[in-house]
Amino acid sequence: MVIAAVSSTVSAQENPKVTVGGALRFNYNLSSWKPEQKSRGGDFGYDLFRINAMASYKGIYLNAEYRLYSDAFGGGMLKQGWFGYHFSETNELQLGLTQVPFGIQQYNSNNWFFNLSYYVGLEDDHDMGIKYIHMGEKMEYHLAFFKNAEEMRFGNDTEISPSRYSYDIAGRNKEINQFNGKLVYKFGNNVLQRIGISGQYGSLYNLNTRETGDHYGLALHYEATYKNWNLKAEAMNVSNNPENAPGLPREVISMAAYGAAYEVAADFNIYTMTLAQNVSVDWGPVSSFRFYNDIGYMQKKKDDFEDSVMNVTGVLVTAGNIYTYIDYAAGLNHSWLGGNYIDDFSRGTPGANWEARFNINIGYYF
Repeated sequence: MVIAAVSSTVSAQENPKVTVGGALRFNYNLSSWKPEQKSRGGDFGYDLFRINAMASYKGIYLNAEYRLYSDAFGGGMLKQGWFGYHFSETNELQLGLTQVPFGIQQYNSNNWFFNLSYYVGLEDDHDMGIKYIHMGEKMEYHLAFFKNAEEMRFGNDTEISPSRYSYDIAGRNKEINQFNGKLVYKFGNNVLQRIGISGQYGSLYNLNTRETGDHYGLALHYEATYKNWNLKAEAMNVSNNPENAPGLPREVISMAAYGAAYEVAADFNIYTMTLAQNVSVDWGPVSSFRFYNDIGYMQKKKDDFEDSVMNVTGVLVTAGNIYTYIDYAAGLNHSWLGGNYIDDFSRGTPGANWEARFNINIGYYF
């Protein structure tokens, strides 16, 4: 659900306004690497229940989303939650668990699985901090400072909880004091285009050595919309330099979300491209189809690490308040698509086979 924008003037709002929405989703999947599941024709079950709350009063507003997954996928978690203030129609401040301004947003993908960038914390990531947004007609920029990733454990040397929506660096390293900047130029008449650059730099505090390493990311991104077609392309360069204890590898980092952690290569490039077409129909409750193909390639900089690839072909079906993603997702050295979950995004497996998952996600959004 979307709440109406706060008035462009900074005049006080007389009465509080609150909007509550949410979603209930179920999921069917059939995976090539699960022989027992294939023998029973796949599995169909609970995905999530979520609540969205938006409120505004006297020029200050709230945006929050809480999700309930099964215990195996992390249980309950706050996806996002921030306070905001509009200085004008084009200038806004957000404080709290807010989306990190990096790359194509809101999503660098069209499908239910997201793109490869999501699995290494570079798509729809949310951290704790403050963000300033300017949304001009031609120019758009975002400036942000994040004290840390979402924190739920406040011990002296406590690792982050893996029960989170966004992938963040985990284990004995913690993301702290991160700066982000993003600049987008918008142009075109018949073809609406957006070209931009994003950068982030922050520290990695190690709980064993009590020393601080660093990490950075750079991205170039481009979007084009022509009639009912949409194209997205992005190139990312990322490096993580943890100050681990002697004897512990520095060419991999640990990342966590959905109740579990896995390894990711410390240094890599990611290249993504998506193409989508919207088709309007009048078939009873069905009003539109969105056909798409999203591809991502992760090039790991360490020579003996195997690269990772992901491709998703699918369609989003809209019928009233029900949105159904029908996806065929294929992956090579992909932790969520067969193979070895722990190190597919780091070392990988030489000679690994492609694995695939046919997935249908059905959600009622209210």
